[in-house]
Amino acid sequence: MIEAPPPTLTRSAFFLVFCISIVTAFGNTGMQSILPAIGRQIGMDDRLVVSIFSLSALAWGFTSPYWARRSDLVGRKPMMLLGMAGFGVSMVCCGLVVSAGLRHLIPVALTFVLFLLSRAIFGLVGSAANPASQAYVAERTTRAERTEQMAQLAGAFGLGTVTGPFVAPLFVLPVLGLAGPMFAFALIAAAMFFALWRYLPESRGGPLKPATSEGGVTPEPSRFEPRLGEKGPGLWRDPRLTPFLVFGFLVASAQTVNGQTLGFLIIDKLKLAPMQAQGFIAVCMGAGAGAGLLAQWGLIRMFRMQPRHLIRWGAGLAALANLIIALAPSYLAVVGGYALASLGYGFCRPGYTAGASLSVGATEQARAAGAIAAINGSSVIVAPLLGVSLYKVFHPTPYLMNGLVLIGLLAFAWRNPTLRTVGSEPARDEASTQAQLERVEEGGGGL
Repeated sequence: MIEAPPPTLTRSAFFLVFCISIVTAFGNTGMQSILPAIGRQIGMDDRLVVSIFSLSALAWGFTSPYWARRSDLVGRKPMMLLGMAGFGVSMVCCGLVVSAGLRHLIPVALTFVLFLLSRAIFGLVGSAANPASQAYVAERTTRAERTEQMAQLAGAFGLGTVTGPFVAPLFVLPVLGLAGPMFAFALIAAAMFFALWRYLPESRGGPLKPATSEGGVTPEPSRFEPRLGEKGPGLWRDPRLTPFLVFGFLVASAQTVNGQTLGFLIIDKLKLAPMQAQGFIAVCMGAGAGAGLLAQWGLIRMFRMQPRHLIRWGAGLAALANLIIALAPSYLAVVGGYALASLGYGFCRPGYTAGASLSVGATEQARAAGAIAAINGSSVIVAPLLGVSLYKVFHPTPYLMNGLVLIGLLAFAWRNPTLRTVGSEPARDEASTQAQLERVEEGGGGL
């Protein structure tokens, strides 16, 4: 089977897809930067504060593959629109709940439950945008272009991470207070929804059609390469994807621990009131996001790094950085360690994302994107609570744990054949891929 050339990914279309990641990261990290202050002003336990993201992450992990399959049926654009709508509605609901909680109009326990459910709307519906965006870009780029394009798309997350914590305090207005940023993010999501609806090109229908054979006849799809709307073999049993899913889940979990404990670490390190520490938290998060942008927009392109290079360098740098944070004697040391960790994660994310995309065929891009979106979301289910619980026992513990996990992943990246060679050779032909999957299926089971 000959792979058909992808349709052109125009600059304007990529910009719109790029902005989806910016808006999502902008809102999520902006909210994350003010959560410690919200929780402590309301009187909510720190562990409850970080667990607000857990139900949403659980929903994200379950629904992302479903929305990926739906994007095969109805197209990428409708799923991006649905995701933006879910994000906006979730932010409005969160803003209303926080407003009531800060004014003590409802009990703390009810505030937590309503906040948890409001955030879960994002996980249930907002998750539609991410796999559709990734698949939209993947199926419109060649294999040679994909790593760089995926790195730029991941860079959008970094850009949103930079701006969110800095801009969020600007919307802490006298009337709205700490709920103000959430209403502002909802308005931004509404503007993004309109821009996508009006300007993003996509013909009706789902992903690319399979290429034709040299004789001009469209081949019958392999039973391991699903038809539109059908499920393939279990994701965790697919030998092409499993190493990337394992690596990505553990890296994303480590990054989540860093991000969710950062605000508490800075508040305690500087011994400041939560509101007084907001500027210091924003500076540190901005430094980390800037380092991530340096990786994704500068170093990857400059050195033409392939996925196998990205995951090795990323895991190694992030491991070293977590050890620095664990032993940091001052605020500046925390900033430096967090920036180095973000540089490492900035290599890892496009590494395992592009690696998964390169490992499957053109008609399976949504499936791979849904799998990656699921593990990114699932990393927020347990990691925040685990990280903060360990932090309360002994402050350096979560960072020492991260360091050990990342050292193990570095060894995994060197030893695993799939991770060691991804991007260094053309995609396997259909016959070899099918034979490999047959052996797995004969072993039984799936996710």
